[in-house]
Amino acid sequence: MSKKSPKNSSEKPFEIPAFLRELLEAKAPTGHEFEAQAVCDRYMKNVADEYRGDVLGNRIATLNPKAKTSVMFAGHIDELGLQISYADDKGFLYFNLLGGHDLVMPSGRRVLILTKNGVVRGVVGKRAVHLMSASERTKVPEVHEMWIDIGARSREEALARVAIGDPAVYDETVELLNGSIAAARAFDDRAGCYIAMEAARRLAKEKKLAVRVDAVATTQEEIGTRGAQTAAQGLNPTVGVAIDVTHATDHPDADNRKFGRMTLSGGPAICRGPNINPLVFDKLVAAAEKAGVPYQVEADPRPTGTDARVIQMANAGVAAGLISVPLRYMHTPGEVVDLAVVEQCVKLLVEFTKSVGADETFAW
Repeated sequence: MSKKSPKNSSEKPFEIPAFLRELLEAKAPTGHEFEAQAVCDRYMKNVADEYRGDVLGNRIATLNPKAKTSVMFAGHIDELGLQISYADDKGFLYFNLLGGHDLVMPSGRRVLILTKNGVVRGVVGKRAVHLMSASERTKVPEVHEMWIDIGARSREEALARVAIGDPAVYDETVELLNGSIAAARAFDDRAGCYIAMEAARRLAKEKKLAVRVDAVATTQEEIGTRGAQTAAQGLNPTVGVAIDVTHATDHPDADNRKFGRMTLSGGPAICRGPNINPLVFDKLVAAAEKAGVPYQVEADPRPTGTDARVIQMANAGVAAGLISVPLRYMHTPGEVVDLAVVEQCVKLLVEFTKSVGADETFAW
């Protein structure tokens, strides 16, 4: 008897969309989003009816600009990073944190320092475990107890290559693990940026849109949703949907009683709570069902930790919504998502936007 071929042997390997791959490969820590901006520029300038940047570095792609009712998409392009703050006499570089880091992560990681003359490679160092006491081995190192080693032999040599204030990111890129399951350094929130921009690209092909669409790649979310705040103030949309990531809780160390149930491949998470306009929530659910997109409901009793929190409060108030990609290992160099869910989010956002009426207000 001959052996049967593996079930998936004839299946076509999953391909990461080029736009998404380029966003994930961009090195764009918060406040230094240049590479991610450039990717958005390449893919959106010739698609949008209007396209521009602003003083916070946001990128705004607008469709059907004269429509009365408007829908804003917001996905942030910044990522966690490090910032060079001091060089000692031996050439070791000390750093600040850009965004919220888990301090067990930096030690031993290779990093890319972004300088005016190009990338400088380094390694985050700390005292080796062999040189610690038993009690010291149980402690997480503080920021000042770590440094970046670029192979310099003096302060002068280090500062000839790197300037105080230069940012750095972990030296990790995107990689498929199995099928559509992938790992990357910055799915938070290049996935959301891609979803916002790709939805706009597809809506641009629609023959007639009832609403204006403003797809915004927002900056500085990781230090306080700053780009989204100014973008929402300036655009003053009728409805604003943030697209971000949320915690997948289907791994071994997540207590669903505390964190709810959210599966990696269970579809987009549609948020429900005070930050979310209830009519927007209902319309997102209806759009998912019409598009045949599986979805999960996420409950959040406070202003969410996303761009939605500031979009809702812009000017006289905006009807806010939030869809998220479930993600494992948030704020680490190895964030994991199911790229099939990323595509489902794009379809959901397109269907939602097509369902918004020309005179809809979302007042309740």
